[in-house]
This record gives sequence, structure tokens and C-alpha cells, in this order.
Amino acid sequence: MTTHAAPDPARTTIWAVVLAVSVAHMLNDTAQSLLSALYPVLHDEFALSFAQIGFLGLAFQVTASALQPVVGFVTDRRPMPYAMAFGMGSSLAGILMLAFGQSYGALLAGSVALGMGSAVFHPEASRVARLASGGRFGAAQSFFQVGGNLGHAAGPLMAAFIVIPLGRPALGLFSLMALAGVILLARVGAWHAREMRAQVRARSAPPAATRIGRPRLVLVLGVLAILVFSKNIYTAGISSYFTFFVIDRFALSTQGAQLMLFVFLVASVLGVAAGGMIGDRIGVLWVIWISILGVLPFTLMLPHADLFWTGVLAAIIGFVISSAFPAIVVLAQELVPGRVGLIAGLFFGMAFGIGGIAAGVLGLVADARGIRFVFEICAWLPAFGLLAILLPRRRELLALG
Repeated sequence: MTTHAAPDPARTTIWAVVLAVSVAHMLNDTAQSLLSALYPVLHDEFALSFAQIGFLGLAFQVTASALQPVVGFVTDRRPMPYAMAFGMGSSLAGILMLAFGQSYGALLAGSVALGMGSAVFHPEASRVARLASGGRFGAAQSFFQVGGNLGHAAGPLMAAFIVIPLGRPALGLFSLMALAGVILLARVGAWHAREMRAQVRARSAPPAATRIGRPRLVLVLGVLAILVFSKNIYTAGISSYFTFFVIDRFALSTQGAQLMLFVFLVASVLGVAAGGMIGDRIGVLWVIWISILGVLPFTLMLPHADLFWTGVLAAIIGFVISSAFPAIVVLAQELVPGRVGLIAGLFFGMAFGIGGIAAGVLGLVADARGIRFVFEICAWLPAFGLLAILLPRRRELLALG
């Protein structure tokens, strides 16, 4: 079931570089998550309508999602080692516009700048993590993605304890965080440039092609996309509405409900960390099977469990379902050699976009049918994991080396 070549013993994982892009990922996603956490402040200060708030989110989501595969495609053909630093610089500009802008247009421009930063950062950082992996592709992708998960969770906390009490200009403090990210990524870019020059001097062979034909490749990538959709729609439902669900079902306080969500988020971080490393050992296909389809019994039980088991199931679901994404990205990159940036941009962009769309759609469903109904229908989404039977086996892939 292992679908990629074993790590080359002559190569070693450069953990300092992997850690650097993971930290940068945390800084990048912290900045992004501050935008949604800032909505109540912007609503009150600028007397914005909910439609205007929605357009801020839409500007960010569309920019971040649509541009990622474009950036990946371009940099696959013409590598740009310092693109990540540029992306973080765009996020820095976005933070400053959101902190000190005096018009709705400035806020909209800040949202777009944050989206551009995300679009440039993710495909290039995923490429660098793979380059520094020493063949441990899953582990490197996991460490890279853990940084993003931590940043996504940290943003709302920082907004709650810093920005909301001190006011919108306090957001400017986070520009220092983004500036640190620019400096860090400039150093990573210098390492990446040296690696590129070394590869040119070594006259490396062109990327190997895959044995599977184009129709089969399109089918497999489509299956992986559907698996990403099912995973991210479910996690979007949990992230956006789990607190409302437990308040409605168990009459918890807001603080208690936030604690339940925190359990899910922490378990998700641990699952991302574990997924890639396990995939390096037993094969990414096993991880995909277990993570998507294997979580189905737990998601089906969640809407009907008591309070204690709801917490336990939330932890199990968060850990298991989050382990899939590193494995999916690694498998897709193995299937399309030489298109690391494009694949990373496509899958990170899809994950990002579908999460935002799903949150809005599920909100409409919750308004119409109730929050419990949302979790009852979302519980069946992991059944799409059955499509993993269409994924290629090792014999379908070109033996590397």
C-alpha cells in the first residue's frame, strides 16, 4: 500500500528548514484568522451590514483560493525562492490596512492583501517542506501543516484578549509578527536558492512520469478532491457550529462550549502531526482509508451521544479525520511529479475555499432545519471514503530510483 519510494539514506531531513516554514505557516494563518475574529469590531466601528461583512470574507476567500493554483503553476515553471517572503509582506500590508484603514474600501483592500499573502505562501512553503524532507514527505507535510493549525486556533484567542479589549489599532501589533515572518522566510528563500543552484550543477534528471494514463490520473485526482471536500465540509461544520450544537443539546455555557471546541482543535493538531509520519511508515493509502472512512462510525454516533461521550468523540474525530490531508497532498504530488507547487496550490486552495463555502451553506441549513440536523447530515460525509477504492495501488505507479 505504500505509494512512494523509501527515503534515500544519502539524504537527510533538514528539520531546521521544515520547522522554519511551519513557524511561518503559524504566523501566516494567525494573521488570516484575525480577520474573521475582527468582524464584531468592524461591524460596530463602521456600522457595517452583514452583507458588507460577508464581502470582506468573500474577498479574502476568493483571492486566497483562486490564486493558489495559479501561483503553484507559475513557480513550477519558474521557481521564485523569495516568493514566500513576498507573500508574508502582502499579509503584513493587509494587517496594517485592517488596523488603521478609515474606510470600507481600505478594509476590503486589506482582506484582499491577506488573501494574496496566503495564495503565494502556501504552495511555495509546501514545496520547500518537500525539498527539505529528505524523502520523509509525509512527516515534512505534517509538520508544515501543524503550524497552520496552531495559527488558525491562536488567532481568535489573540483577538479576544488583545484586539477586542484594546481596540482595532491594537491589530497593528501583529504587524511585528508578520515582519518576523518576512525575515524568517527571506532566510528560507536564501536556502532554497542555494538548493536550486546545487540541483542545476548536479544536472538532476527530469521528474519521472507516472505509469497511469491521463484519464486514470484525472479520475484519481478527482477522487482525492472529493475526499478533501468531504473532510473539509465536516470540519467546517464542527469549527463553525459545534459550540452552538453543544449549547443547544446540553445547555452548556459559552465557555463550556468553547472548551469542547478546543478539545476538537487540539486533537486535530495532533492528528495532522501523526498523519504524515504514519503515512511514511505504512503508506499514505492506509492513512487515507482510515482517516476518511474509518471515522464514519464516530461521526454517526456524535449527534446522539451524551455530554461525556460527545467530548470523547470530538477528540477521536478531530484526531482521525485531520490525519488525511498530509497523506492526500503527498499522494497527489507523487502522481504528478514536477508539479509540486501546482498540486499544493490546488489542494490547499480547495481546502480553503470549500471550508468557507460550506460554513455559509451549513448556516442556511441550520436556520431552516436546526443545528442538530446539520450534524446528523454531516455525519454521513465520511462515507465518501469508500471512493478510496479507486485510488491507485503501488503497482500502478512508476518505481522510483
